Amino acid sequence: MGRKATISACTLNLWAMDFQGNLSKILKSITLAKNAGSSLRVGTELEVCGYSCQDHFLECDTYLHSWEVLIEIMKYTDSEDMLIFVGMPIVHKNVSYNCMVAVFNKYSRMM
Repeated sequence: MGRKATISACTLNLWAMDFQGNLSKILKSITLAKNAGSSLRVGTELEVCGYSCQDHFLECDTYLHSWEVLIEIMKYTDSEDMLIFVGMPIVHKNVSYNCMVAVFNKYSRMM
């Protein structure tokens, strides 16, 4: 008949520029989604760095720390066999973008 998928839509209480705090909340939400049997975890836009970074988007560190957080998410063992969408800022050819990054089995699949 039909197939069932459990999806976890995560809206977390995140703080702008609190990369470690946001990371721990994201990892906790991944664990909760995994325990609930989810095969897909969807976060909010800019959940890695927090939404209201304003002038911090002009600083290279904002993007660097966002990539560091993404690497930690990709290494997280509870993220295996789950498609995870994480919102973060990305720079491509000196243009900043508000992106969703798809991670599956420790690899970034698309942005």
